[in-house]
Amino acid sequence: MNNRNNTIRVGLFFILGLALAWITFESLSGGQIFKKKGYTLVAPFGNLKGLKTGDEVQMAGVKIGTVSTTRLGRERVEALLAIDPTVQIPTDAVASVETSSLLGSQHLAVSFGKASTLLQDGAEIKTKATVDMNEVISQLGSLGAKLEQVADGVSKAMGGGEGGSASLFTKLDHLVDANGPKLTETIANLQAITEKLRGSEGTLGRLVNDPKLHDELLASVAEIKLAAADTRLFVTNAQGIITDVKSGHGAIGTLLYDPATADNLKLTVANIRELTTKLNSGQGTLGKLLADDQLYKDVQGVVKKADKAIDALGDSGPITAVGVAANALF
Repeated sequence: MNNRNNTIRVGLFFILGLALAWITFESLSGGQIFKKKGYTLVAPFGNLKGLKTGDEVQMAGVKIGTVSTTRLGRERVEALLAIDPTVQIPTDAVASVETSSLLGSQHLAVSFGKASTLLQDGAEIKTKATVDMNEVISQLGSLGAKLEQVADGVSKAMGGGEGGSASLFTKLDHLVDANGPKLTETIANLQAITEKLRGSEGTLGRLVNDPKLHDELLASVAEIKLAAADTRLFVTNAQGIITDVKSGHGAIGTLLYDPATADNLKLTVANIRELTTKLNSGQGTLGKLLADDQLYKDVQGVVKKADKAIDALGDSGPITAVGVAANALF
């Protein structure tokens, strides 16, 4: 009976050991011992920044795989990623090395993509560089050194520089002492000006306190704006006229830019000049009429004879009147 109980105990102990071994292997492998390993992606970087084999690959904080291994490539380093077969990653997704904790542990973060095509086994995923904490700490150290230099400079300026030069406060004290009366006088003048403004004295005081003057000023400004608008309209019209003239439109444009019209105008001016020259020199009938006094006298004599003939017509009959007129004229 005791042997049977011992055998049962040994069997139970053996089964318990197998169960513990199973739980241990499952914990170490993440429950992936008897599952399909998934597919592999290549993530190239300039610097892995502490990423190592076994680190998690996460998408939105959820584990989707692990870093199976890391290797050196040509002018870059590569991390081979073992991705869960149930997770599909678009081709425009981007991977980056992120810090998991302040202790320096890293993981690979993969962003969501929007492409309709998916990454296949052995494909290369897009990556981007991230800020390294060591670089940040180094930059903070440089910034601290610069701030220390600035503080030293300010301290020297406040407490006096080398060679016994006066401090900034000392210079300000001397400046205030030297210009104290002027500052007092300036403040008094400003007070007097503000009192006059409050009392509506002067143009500015009336403008500030008199609503009517303010309204008149606004009306004047409105009229000035209207005048400016009219001026702009006039300028626009003038520009339009100038454009028409330059394009040869209208009488002025034709006169300025049409060679035939210009030639005709020149010919007309030449003809008028020639005509006036002939008139001044007494050439032609009109020239003689203007320049010859004898022709004027002859015309005047004919007019006088006509007057005498008309006077004689009143005393004679029709036939006699015709003869008298003929004798008077010829």
